[in-house]
Amino acid sequence: MLDNFDVNAAELLGAHILVGITRLDRAGRVAEQRQFHGHVVRANRGEGIVIVNAVGEELRLPPDGMAFAPADPGEYRLRSTGEVVVDPDYTATWTITPPAHH
Repeated sequence: MLDNFDVNAAELLGAHILVGITRLDRAGRVAEQRQFHGHVVRANRGEGIVIVNAVGEELRLPPDGMAFAPADPGEYRLRSTGEVVVDPDYTATWTITPPAHH
């Protein structure tokens, strides 16, 4: 039986993905923002979603197919580098929060 991850993962193979990751500090303020892009080369529960960027590095994303949304056509400028990504297939965003204090 296929679940949402399996169905979405199959659709992502070979796709050009634009990724945004925001890390928050304990006060909920933005501590870091990172953007990158690449093509999906593997997608499975063990490794997650693996993309290869322009310099050949493999980057792993969580195995959450629901985090990916079809990208609107157009140009996307990466804030950190100024690089322009044209017509990616999907965008994916994550916000990472630190664990709560006990």
